[in-house]
Amino acid sequence: MSSPPATLAALATAPAAGAVGILRLSGPAALEAGRMLAPGVPASPSPRHAYLASFVDASGAVLDSGLFLYFRAPHSFTGEDVVELQAHGSPRLLRMLLSRALEHPAVRPAGPGEFTRRAFLNGRIDLTRAEAVADLVAADSEAAVRAAAAGLAGALASRLRGLEEPLRSLHADLEGVLNFPEEAEGADEGAGARVAELRAAADALLAEVGRGRLVRRGARVALYGPVNAGKSTLFNRLVGEERALVDEEPGTTRDVLEARVEWEGLGVTLLDTAGLRESPGRIEALGIARTREVLATVDLAVLVLPPEADEAEAQRWLREAGVTAVLRVAGKCDVRGVVEKLGTEQAVSVSGLTGEGVERLRSEMLSRLWGGGAPSAVALVSERHADALRRTAEALSRAESACRFSTLEVVSGEVGLALESLGEVSGTCASEALLDAIFQRFCIGK
Repeated sequence: MSSPPATLAALATAPAAGAVGILRLSGPAALEAGRMLAPGVPASPSPRHAYLASFVDASGAVLDSGLFLYFRAPHSFTGEDVVELQAHGSPRLLRMLLSRALEHPAVRPAGPGEFTRRAFLNGRIDLTRAEAVADLVAADSEAAVRAAAAGLAGALASRLRGLEEPLRSLHADLEGVLNFPEEAEGADEGAGARVAELRAAADALLAEVGRGRLVRRGARVALYGPVNAGKSTLFNRLVGEERALVDEEPGTTRDVLEARVEWEGLGVTLLDTAGLRESPGRIEALGIARTREVLATVDLAVLVLPPEADEAEAQRWLREAGVTAVLRVAGKCDVRGVVEKLGTEQAVSVSGLTGEGVERLRSEMLSRLWGGGAPSAVALVSERHADALRRTAEALSRAESACRFSTLEVVSGEVGLALESLGEVSGTCASEALLDAIFQRFCIGK
């Protein structure tokens, strides 16, 4: 007979002075250990009832007074008995309370994300909801908060379930025909159409990965182009403060400047890069080399062209961006002639000096970044999710081909691989090593 799991203890609030600090206990001995600290609480407290209690040390001396809350299994976040002590937010006081709780022989310190891991293992949440907890804690933009909240509410889990359940049913039918041909005769009829439908659903989910990745880490946008095009003035206007030096002398920007802004809920890191020209000085040349490195890593490059630029020059600068998406901007539109030279249908006309066209530019940048999708509708998808969904879609694509050119064994094998890859996202096929990697990025106490 296996021994009961250890009871976990950790501080659930940041180790900094504050109005309130929380000590969390979860496991079979949570109530007993909690009452060591708050002996005035009844031996059988009412679940979800807040008791005003005195918290004491080993000698019985009162350290603080606060709230004692008890959540009886399985009706708690972790699915176990949980006790929370809400004290005043003194870091030293909270460490004393934690040390006292750890004196109980059944209590040990919680590791990173261990409370959430127990919630997953006890079936309280699936893996996508568990990861959404960490995403919500780490969210640094409105879009990231909303997407993480949607994940916590089950938006991604629902999408996955809509793919995983029919996939599992198809795999069971195919295996039934292979292993019990007489009893399951005809169960594989229409398998090709079912695989095609599931592949399309997987492709649709995979198509959202780019926007989910954008929400998670924020967008990176670089302003680039020839010297003296007005990039730094435009950069300052977009940021809303004087971050970049501006001068009439060409080549003022020698390094990449960064500033983070939030537009319509999306975190955006703007980068002002060194202007490109053929015969720069030594220091300026280093800045230009860095500009070219930056252009290969950003989500969008904004090409800012000066009034004197012609179409041939514009095409030359467009090639500098390589495969990165480019938005053309006619800078210094307060200078006469710029619109006529570049064409209003080809470039957004702006003036960093006067602010003309800047709002239109901002809207165009957001439209290009989102790709036409709505920020509030994005399911937050991690790199891990993206890899698993890609492997799911690839396996279903191979299964679709096998329906036409190969045997039922091959089709079933590929469907099984797709199911296994999808299970890595939902948690139905998650290994211990994968769970360790996922929960290691959580904070202690969560």
